[in-house]
Amino acid sequence: MKLTVIGFWGGYPKVNGATSGYLLEEEGFRLLIDCGSGVISKLQNYISPLDLDACIISHYHADHIADIGVLQHALIVQKFITKHNRKIDIYGHPYESYEFEKLTYKDVTKGIPYEPEKTLHIGPFTVTFLKTIHSVECYAFRIEAGGKTLVYTADSAYQEAMIDFAKGADLLLSECNFYAHMDGSKAGHMNSLEAGRIAKEASVGKLILTHLPHAGNLEDLVREAGEIYNGPISLAEEGQVLII
Repeated sequence: MKLTVIGFWGGYPKVNGATSGYLLEEEGFRLLIDCGSGVISKLQNYISPLDLDACIISHYHADHIADIGVLQHALIVQKFITKHNRKIDIYGHPYESYEFEKLTYKDVTKGIPYEPEKTLHIGPFTVTFLKTIHSVECYAFRIEAGGKTLVYTADSAYQEAMIDFAKGADLLLSECNFYAHMDGSKAGHMNSLEAGRIAKEASVGKLILTHLPHAGNLEDLVREAGEIYNGPISLAEEGQVLII
């Protein structure tokens, strides 16, 4: 699997940046994980929106879905220009029906509900789910293909269940919206020590910190997580490519 970080900021994008968006590729299949603010603009540095095969959404906060409408309008415009007949499947949970219904738009995108208690197959990817601790219904993804495993925490306060969920993953893409001295639990987010603890206890191969805060020295997050987890750690960066 090849993962390209498109956006990584939490809440809103910093100047010239983007919030949550990650392009996962395997066997020529291109899956976009979340589609936050600025993601479609940044995505075009790597592929055209027309080249996407599917998208999967963890939850319906704006920093994870703001560019769904942008994607849909890009497909509409390109339909007139190129005469394409692409329809992209967008997978999301159905528990906020008003938001889920917006995933289907004209003849360019189709919203498909995932059932968190069941395994989902999208192209070459096998996806299982864990409900997170967040202010709205939200799901972490364990994505497997080609004998490799990516775990994406989405947005969540710390929970022990995440350790079992991430067990043995080759890459843990963990939210890290708070520094070690801060308690993010009431906001439904984790701090650096908690991300490190999951990585250590789950024995993951590599930890990438994402959904990053807008204040402070971001390198401190790596140092703090490294007090717990002694494997490779890095901050998510725009354009970062990881071969899993």
